[in-house]
Amino acid sequence: MDGVKVEVGRFCRESFQSISAAMVKITESLLLEKGTPKANKLEQIKTLNLSKLGLSSQDLPVPLLSRLSGLEELDLSGNHLQELPPGLSLPSLRVLNCSDNDLEDVMSLAPLTALEELHLDDNLYVTVSDNYKVMFLLSNLRNLNGKNISYITKHLHSIGTAALQKRVEALWDSKFSLPDRATPEKLKSVEKEFVHEAQSRIKYGPNSLMDYTKWRLEMLAKEHLHSLVEPGEQKDPKDTKDKSGQQSSGKRKSCEPDAGRENGSPRKKTRVAEAAPAEASPRKSSRLLTSPVKEEKPLRSPRKAPAVPDSPAGIGSKAEGLRRRLREPPKDTPSPKKQPRTPNKAPAQERKVEKSTPQKMTSIKSKDPVSLQPLHVLQCHSRQDSPDDFSTQLWACAFQPPQDSCDQTSRIVATCGGESVCLIDCETGHVLKKYKVPGEEFFTLAWSSVTMSPQGGGVQRRLSVLAAGGKKGLVKLIHPRANLAYGEFRASRRALSTLSFSPHQQSVLFTGSYENKIVMWDIGGVDNDYTFKVSQLLVLETGSTPLHLGLPPFGQDTRHLLAACDEGLLCFNAQLGKGERKRTEEMEITFPVYAREEGKGEHYRTIDGLAFLTDDIVASKSHMQGSIYLWSWSRTRASKGKVVSAVILAELEWANTDTPYLSLGTCPGEGYVVCGDEKGRLWTYHLADLIKAGGKNGKVISPTEVLDWPSPVRKGLGLVDGPSINSVSMDPELQYLVALSDKNMVVVWGRGQS
Repeated sequence: MDGVKVEVGRFCRESFQSISAAMVKITESLLLEKGTPKANKLEQIKTLNLSKLGLSSQDLPVPLLSRLSGLEELDLSGNHLQELPPGLSLPSLRVLNCSDNDLEDVMSLAPLTALEELHLDDNLYVTVSDNYKVMFLLSNLRNLNGKNISYITKHLHSIGTAALQKRVEALWDSKFSLPDRATPEKLKSVEKEFVHEAQSRIKYGPNSLMDYTKWRLEMLAKEHLHSLVEPGEQKDPKDTKDKSGQQSSGKRKSCEPDAGRENGSPRKKTRVAEAAPAEASPRKSSRLLTSPVKEEKPLRSPRKAPAVPDSPAGIGSKAEGLRRRLREPPKDTPSPKKQPRTPNKAPAQERKVEKSTPQKMTSIKSKDPVSLQPLHVLQCHSRQDSPDDFSTQLWACAFQPPQDSCDQTSRIVATCGGESVCLIDCETGHVLKKYKVPGEEFFTLAWSSVTMSPQGGGVQRRLSVLAAGGKKGLVKLIHPRANLAYGEFRASRRALSTLSFSPHQQSVLFTGSYENKIVMWDIGGVDNDYTFKVSQLLVLETGSTPLHLGLPPFGQDTRHLLAACDEGLLCFNAQLGKGERKRTEEMEITFPVYAREEGKGEHYRTIDGLAFLTDDIVASKSHMQGSIYLWSWSRTRASKGKVVSAVILAELEWANTDTPYLSLGTCPGEGYVVCGDEKGRLWTYHLADLIKAGGKNGKVISPTEVLDWPSPVRKGLGLVDGPSINSVSMDPELQYLVALSDKNMVVVWGRGQS
């Protein structure tokens, strides 16, 4: 590994396209060449095609383009634009094509007041609410993404505005009044409170347009207050700028009412040497700093109060309200009489779930250890795409399951951390897609497949979907192949800590949260409009935060669920029963390392690593254990009692570290266990011989190989030190291994020649 240098790269594009020229500079001669009719002056050009030139927003020269005073049609499709540059003036522009870009700020389109036709297709971050903002701002717009929107535009400017304005005025009359001495400071304070109350209390239209509604409420609240302070002035309702000259709604706001109230991540780790903050988050481990209370029964995990808040109701949603792009004019036009439909939950005993074909254990293909080499180091989860962000923590990764049962290879991996989820091609190192939710912090994700059933009959097909969740307690459902985030539902009032789909019933999703419970859901299938329905099936009370979930993947045991928690390892009966909606654990599984707690003031009950290696052998580890246990699931399960000891088969030597939440991964097809440490190293164990021998080994097993941190080079600043490896994942054939760090780096390792 000496001398290996991998340069940290930034990959922020949704997809990568080959561009013949490294960079195209917009000049007057280029505009004359690509414009029609052919002319000697820019003012005479009517149509201009600047598509697929690899242009970013900074590449558009405003003074030069503003000379195109007669331009009527402009094609900017297939570029890298995040917004149109400020100050751009095209007074005659009627048709604009901005499809297949990276647009995030649709407010930059507001100056193009003459637009009649606009294309925003295939901009991953443009939401339904963004389309409504465009329709309101551009009063002459008649066609959006190929659909006639004349009626919607008229509705927004007349009925929709009148209904919201009436509610805003009623709120002011009931709760607010002007201060006695209307100083600028007092007025600013009143305005802030009035806007907040309006956005919190006034409900109007479908949930899919919540962001648009809040945006309009902010505008109307400010206009109403301004009219009271200076009654003689009339303000343009489309003027969204505040006194500082900045657009007040230029950035999309989170639709979560509590999105701005959470400070810090529940997942941030506390090192032993660091002082604990005043308000420790649920993910931080206070036991690292204080001695635990000694209990009379050292083998039983402490339990918190059994009372668990009622779980949120099952949620159904129309995909029209949750799409990330507009395929057709939204049908849910805001109306004070129309409310979004929320399908009722189906009773657990009546709900049918999609069952998958029972899997068989994959036979170990390689008798010899594999050789892994570092291929790529990516910095793709940066806040605001900043190359200086080495603080965003990355938490979970998983390979997309093979689409063909005969093909076990997979080179696409999903990663999450910060406010984004990325899909990476491990062979090329390209970020194929990036899904971003401002204000969110993603902690966990999971893959599965659902059935698409066309309306009115037709051939059904399977779709590979990705579920992701984090700080907001929402599960996002994504169909990556269609570039579509087709749905979301609230799984918890607090942050989500782990997600896992059942390998036996692929529409069944388990969500673990900081409410100290696991909820079992059925996300169902979708139709060709991505209409979906979610039903809550069961609540499992854990007493502490669930960190990892394990379901027997290969055998006939479809009943049990293992939960690795902050206070121990629990086994639940997850089989549905009539009328029963809440359960506690069936048994607790304890480990020999617990005995070290006595008299030492240390805590070893946080199970921060759990994965099945075969249909019977489980790999798990405790925080501060310094090793990894391999134990028998069937023999442990056969033990009687509420608290049972794991039947240990072998113990793997691992790093002696105090850093918590460094999870492990397994590759059953190759007989591998891998776990990272706090120095960026990967401890790999090839256990094919052990598995073949039945798993029993009385000795501590050394790692097959410890892969050193690849020492990536940061441009101009030298080597990047090894960070903690929070998560690892391998494809079924171990062609690739992906490791996530707590310093915003994704490391992709590839299989070389043995």
